[in-house]
Amino acid sequence: MRSLIVVFLLLAAPALLRAEPLSLDACLELAAANNPSLRTAGHAPGIARDQVARARSGYLPRVNAAAGYTVLKDPQAFLIGEGEVESTDRNFASLGLEVDQMLYDFGRTRTRVEQARALEQAAEFELRESAQEVFLRTVTAYYRILEAEKLEGAAAEEVVQNREHLRVAQALYEQGMVTRNDVLQAEVSLAGSRQRQLSRHNQGENAWRLLNYLIGRGTEERGELQEDVAPEALPAAGDALRAVAERPGLQAQQAVVEQAGLAVESSRSEYWPELFAHGAVDYQENSHLREQTLYSATLGVRINLFDGLATTSALRQALLTRERERARLRDLTEQARLEYESALSDAQVAAERIEVARESIRQGEENLRLNQGRYREQVGTATEVLDAQTLLTTTRTDYHRAVFDYRVAIARVQRAAGEL
Repeated sequence: MRSLIVVFLLLAAPALLRAEPLSLDACLELAAANNPSLRTAGHAPGIARDQVARARSGYLPRVNAAAGYTVLKDPQAFLIGEGEVESTDRNFASLGLEVDQMLYDFGRTRTRVEQARALEQAAEFELRESAQEVFLRTVTAYYRILEAEKLEGAAAEEVVQNREHLRVAQALYEQGMVTRNDVLQAEVSLAGSRQRQLSRHNQGENAWRLLNYLIGRGTEERGELQEDVAPEALPAAGDALRAVAERPGLQAQQAVVEQAGLAVESSRSEYWPELFAHGAVDYQENSHLREQTLYSATLGVRINLFDGLATTSALRQALLTRERERARLRDLTEQARLEYESALSDAQVAAERIEVARESIRQGEENLRLNQGRYREQVGTATEVLDAQTLLTTTRTDYHRAVFDYRVAIARVQRAAGEL
């Protein structure tokens, strides 16, 4: 018997784990680890780090080797008087080794390394910005599921109320106290309630599919979500620009602006010469020469005299790019400020809506109770009962939407400040 219990627990373990309520924090952790978009974006910082290593290679020597075997139709020869003396073999092997080392290039390599580092930093901030966006979508989907469940529950209550009203209307009709029209009204109202219930259920299913995608689960998986007992407090109003200063997207753009400034400096350095050292070993198989291996060393200056105005064009392009990135930073800052202020305003309005809707629910329940009693006593009409039921459902819907709009608005405030 004990072994059967163990087998049952082993088989039921996955289902029990899936049945565990899923918290918002757990969903955010799953999104950070499994979201497909974040997995793709996660490669960008590594690519940028390799670009830094590539830029730093300018400080290191460049070593080239070459080897070959040559076959000549006729060997080379010197003409001496009326005779000639061969200077090479008909067939010969050759081998060469060269080492080039940059000694000083007036900051060209340094600025390229700093550019790559700025882009690496930008890539890291952009990854964090992408994560913030995914987290906001996850929070929104999470609360949309809870909202849909509440709205479906409100619609289910309306179905129950309409069924009860239909039962009362049929009973009164059978007693000859009301007309057939009251029964028809009740049936139509019940059908409408069922349709709203199905619509709310479908909204919840779509929200589940989106949440599962965002956290990297199968789209058909379902579960129970934990609902926060007390939503987060409304943030205090303050300087919006200061609030969004640490937003990863703005920090990424600041790094891009820094990179654009370094690109200008790098373009200007192209006008300056480069000091270099060159060493080589060249071997050529030749039985006619005493020295078949030649060693050489060179210390020199290399400067471009004319490149078809490519350097000038590159400098102009770098200057314009820097101005464009500065303008983009200003625009993104204003967008972030607007997003923060709008989210904060939406949260404040939603908080007020919650208080108004909470009182309206109490009044709507009392209104429905009175109209149901009036209808049973034949001093009220069926239309008044149906209107009261619709009003109560609308009020409950407004309340649940206000609650979850408030929570999503709080998440939007956090996302605008880069703190989600």
